Amino acid sequence: MKLNERYGVILSLLQDLHPTAQSELNFSNPYELIVSVILSAQCTDRRVNLTTPALFAKFPTVRHLAEASFEEVFELIHSISYPNNKARHIIAMAQRVVSGFGGEIPTGIDDLMSLPGVGRKTANVVASIIDSAPVIAVDTHVFRVAHRLGLSKGTTPRAVELDLERHIPAEMRPDAHHWLLLHGRYTCTAKKPQCEHCGLKPYCKSAV
Repeated sequence: MKLNERYGVILSLLQDLHPTAQSELNFSNPYELIVSVILSAQCTDRRVNLTTPALFAKFPTVRHLAEASFEEVFELIHSISYPNNKARHIIAMAQRVVSGFGGEIPTGIDDLMSLPGVGRKTANVVASIIDSAPVIAVDTHVFRVAHRLGLSKGTTPRAVELDLERHIPAEMRPDAHHWLLLHGRYTCTAKKPQCEHCGLKPYCKSAV
């Protein structure tokens, strides 16, 4: 099977398996989204969703967060992973948004990556959700699934991102990111993948 054919078959099956292609983070605006994505690094979406209601109740806008103290924010997010760094990052991010972008969360990848605590993966997630940007955010789930399904041999997240974007039509990329992520999160897990229940097993290079 040629690579383009592999992509076509796998994307079609992923769409059928995961028809609801959306983030599992709870948010109601771009400010809440970018904070939630920063907090979700090496942490489950479920834990973030349990944490953010109190955070957003106390700091409902980016301007409120920009004026917060480290101690105030840390107290509200201490149950997630790396709360010290993340508290500093989201405060600094908010301050930069206020000072450099008039209090509006930017949508451009380069602008997003200029914010403290925002790397390429976070920038791609935010841009694809806010602005339907034709990008693929590569986290550990997407990286793993892309390799197992033979979609990429890239050795870095950026290399995998470029491979996926080279073969996935621009209009499909925001959804494809979620298809791959959800498949890795619930079926093609790092440990004990659910191969016996996976509709993609015939096309998987790592099925057991």
